Order: sequence, then structure tokens, then C-alpha cells
Amino acid sequence: MTAAEATPQLDFPEEAARDDRAFLGHPKGLGYLGVVEGCERFSYYSMQTLLTLYMVKYLLVPGRQESVIGLEWLKTHLFSGLEGQPLASEIFGTYTALVYLTPILGGLLADLLLGRRAALIAGAVIMSLGHFLMAFEGAFLLALLSLVIGVGLFKGNIASQVGELYGANDIRRAMAFQIFYIFINVSVIAAPLISGTLGEKIGWHWGFGAAGVVMVIGLLIYLAARPWLPADKPRTARSDQARVKFEPGDGARLAAVLVLVPILGFSLLTNQQIFNAYLVWADQQFQLTFMGTALPTSWMITLDATLSFSMLVAVAAFWAFVGKRTGKEPDELGKMILGCVFILGGALCLYMAALTQGTGKIGLFWPVMFHLVNSIGFSHLLPVSLALFTRLAPRALNASIVGIYYLAFFGANLAVGKIGTLFETMPTTQFWLLHAGTAMVGLVGFGLFKLLLAKRLMGAPKHA
Repeated sequence: MTAAEATPQLDFPEEAARDDRAFLGHPKGLGYLGVVEGCERFSYYSMQTLLTLYMVKYLLVPGRQESVIGLEWLKTHLFSGLEGQPLASEIFGTYTALVYLTPILGGLLADLLLGRRAALIAGAVIMSLGHFLMAFEGAFLLALLSLVIGVGLFKGNIASQVGELYGANDIRRAMAFQIFYIFINVSVIAAPLISGTLGEKIGWHWGFGAAGVVMVIGLLIYLAARPWLPADKPRTARSDQARVKFEPGDGARLAAVLVLVPILGFSLLTNQQIFNAYLVWADQQFQLTFMGTALPTSWMITLDATLSFSMLVAVAAFWAFVGKRTGKEPDELGKMILGCVFILGGALCLYMAALTQGTGKIGLFWPVMFHLVNSIGFSHLLPVSLALFTRLAPRALNASIVGIYYLAFFGANLAVGKIGTLFETMPTTQFWLLHAGTAMVGLVGFGLFKLLLAKRLMGAPKHA
């Protein structure tokens, strides 16, 4: 979100932003952008929740997968002839990895060619098209491609507008992003409940269609909100003064970032697997019947999203309390090491679920414990790691470092797809021990970085 640190535009001056308190004491544009982002995240996580289950249970079966245009080529040239769940895992991993890569290109297109508003509108249109194309089985891969392109154009170009609603010295800016994040979390919780239930209980295309309808609603709201949103800066209005040169110590900070990216990728693997092989396992083996009614498997994602949001709040409050009482708390690397400990513990909960299964279905005690413990770990990892990367970022590469940061998610999701192909052939206990091992790699990697490299690579103070 460092792109949001840009200064306000000339046609949206600081005085106007300061006087606009129509939405909870904030500019009205914040409410519109929050709703639009909520619609986009609803559509994205609807797709994320349903995709693997849809492929495994419906699309990638003999007699139906033959109609998917381009699938045979993919299996032959990219996925080594995989079939069924392993093929679904690879497709999921590639799709979600690209979702974290294309926003870098989307930002460049907005900056250099389209402008932020046009890029966002194009992204919303292409995403909507992708969701509706999911109604046609033959267009499945084209639908995924549309969604990847659409997210790339949309994702980075809305958050930057939030920051530009405020003057450079407006203290409401930080709270604005917290409010913005609440819209996102509500959507992540709601998407599996609505689209997941429609997809699993009524028909897969109903779930994908709901995602498309909500995305269209978000686009219409964005278009209607234009009077309350900042306009694009002229792309020719770049001055020499705005160019920031490299400073002493920037090379060390850039090296630190490049070392941390693969370590972060390993630590993310267990969490990113939740939407892939974990959902298949839950659908096949979890006891999801309540009072005689089979609950949708996708509701496990709502449970995870609810706990993740709750733990983000709880962990922030806990460390604020500790800091106030003791005057000190762990630094970013210390918290990330602690986060890996909890992620390791979460993976071991899944190992215990598989180990103690017996001949029946798996009760929800160990899965719920996994989501709780993993959410505590992720709360120590995700916001803290982004804060660390932006703190390390050389001023000349501030925005680019955020793109580099998301390369960890790109790599993690590619690995999730590869590892997910082992789910059907590897004993389930070993499968989750493998994930515990990736968390251990992250734990050891962050620990060694802190002990051996932190002072050397991060020692130079960053200029304000």
C-alpha cells in the first residue's frame, strides 16, 4: 500500500479533503472505494473458494474435461499429463500465482499508458467477463485468463486512490486504510457463505454467476462515485524533483529484501494450501454434517476468514498492551519468527487430524485448532512482513519493493500447486508433515537472518 503515500492531486486539494467528513468522519469517496473493493474481493474469493472443488468434483472428469478448450495442450506441454486432483492443484497454483504477478504489470500500464481510473475500469470489466465465462465449460481457461488480467489491472489501482483522498499531513489517512481493510474482510467472510453455498448446493455456475453480478455492481458504484474520487494525474507531469536517487546503504537494504523473499515464500505455503488440497481433503474426510444437514465445504473458508480477522485484531491489541506495560515488544523479525512457530503448530494440527482419523470421518476439533493457530501465526507474519519490507525499501524503489514483496506469494502459490499434486499419492500424515517442514524452513531462515545478517544488511539507517 505504499503507493497510497502519493500526494493529493491538484484537482482534489488538501483543503477539500480536510473538509469532507461525510463518511464516518472521512471523505465520502472512502465509503465508495471501500464498497467497490469489497465487491471485487467478494468476487475474487468466491472464485478462490469454489475453483478447486469445481475442478475436482465436476469439470476435470472423463466425458467433461474434453470440452475445455486448450486443456489437452496444457496437460501435454506444462502439466506432464496430470489428471484429476493433481491437475486441478497445478491449475489452481498457476492461477493464484499469476494473480500476485500481474498487479505489477497493471500498475505499470496505469502509470505509463492507461491512467489509474481507466485501468481499474478495464480490470473490473474483464473480471466480470471472466466470472460469466465460467458458465461455459469450454471457456474455462479463457475465464481464468480473464480473471488474472482483470485482477492485475484492478488490484493496485484502487488502494492508491484511498491515500489520495487525504492531504499530505492528514492524520486520518492511517485509519482510512483500516476502514478499507474492514470492507475487504467482510467480503472474504461473506463470499464462501453466499457463492460457496450457491455453488455447492444449487449449481457451480450459480456461485460463479453471483461473483460476476457482485463485480458488475462494484463497477457501477465506482462509475457513479466519480465526483467524490481523485482524478488521474497527468502522466507527463513528472518533475526532476520527484526523482529520488539511490542513497548510501540502499544496496544493503535491497539485498536484505531479496534474501527475505524466498524465506517468506516458504512460511506462506501452509496458509496458501487452504484453498487447494486442504479443501479437497475437507470435502472428502471432514465430518461436516450438522443436525442431519451436510454443510458446504466452502464454509471452512468462512471460518478461516473470521478467525484471521479476529486474530489480526487480537494480536495487534495484545502487542499494544505488552508494549504499554513493558515498554518493549519484539521487532518485525521477532514477530515473524513467532508467526512461523504458530504456522508450524497449525500444520501439526492437520497432522494430528490425519493421524487420529481412524475409520470414520474427521471431527472438527483439530481442523478448527488449525485455523485458530494458523491465523495467529499469519497475523504475526502478513502485516508485519509488509511493514518490514516497506521499512527496508530504498526510497528510490519504494513502490517497486511492494511488487517484489508479492513475489513471495507468487512463488508460494506455484509451490502450493506442485505440492498439491502429491495429495493423492502421499499418505496424508506425511503430506501435512511436509507443510510443517516448510514452516520450519521459514522459522530457521528468519532466525538465521536475524542472527547473522540483520545488522549487516539492515544496519544502515533509512533516511526519512
